[in-house]
Amino acid sequence: MRLVLASSSPRRIDFCRALGLDFVSVAPDVDETLPAEIEPAVAVRGLATAKAQAVFDRYADAIVIAADTLVALDGEILGKPLDRTEAANMLRRLAGREHTVFTGLVVASSGECQPEVVVQTQVRFRDLTKTNIDAYVSSGDPLDKAGAYGIQGPGAALISEITGCFSSVAGLPVCQLSRILTLRGAMPSTVVCGTGLDVAPASIVQRSPLR
Repeated sequence: MRLVLASSSPRRIDFCRALGLDFVSVAPDVDETLPAEIEPAVAVRGLATAKAQAVFDRYADAIVIAADTLVALDGEILGKPLDRTEAANMLRRLAGREHTVFTGLVVASSGECQPEVVVQTQVRFRDLTKTNIDAYVSSGDPLDKAGAYGIQGPGAALISEITGCFSSVAGLPVCQLSRILTLRGAMPSTVVCGTGLDVAPASIVQRSPLR
């Protein structure tokens, strides 16, 4: 079966390419507005499922990969900043503190149960000065990222410690994905994913097939 990545994210595309996957990328048309007070794990699971469903409706003969990532501080979801002022405010809140990054992963295909995986990774920011924050915000890097930072770019300089899966913080838990695709017979046999990329526990829930 062919693979379809339900995302136009350059980071997720790069991860799939690095795994040696033969896939096409399709941007899902999904309303990502979240209800008030929703739990982060529930939110990422629901958004990943909605993205998978939106693309699966158009590619029912494919294996569809979908993911969603959110940042939460003290249980509060920090989404993508609306502007530079909001980005700077988020970074000030995160400075010197630990937060949790939640990534939901759904791999769906016809006749197969869809594993819903939620990976939680702990990230601690170093203490940041106003100069640090202003410089990063001026780069434009935080404006399209949950929590106003990206771990795979200049935002890595903001981080003092990470406990869990690096690739999940960047948007796609590659070891969980590779394990699921291996079970489906869709993973290149030459690729072996080391455990070092995925040390955070993940909950896997079997759901009904997408229809």
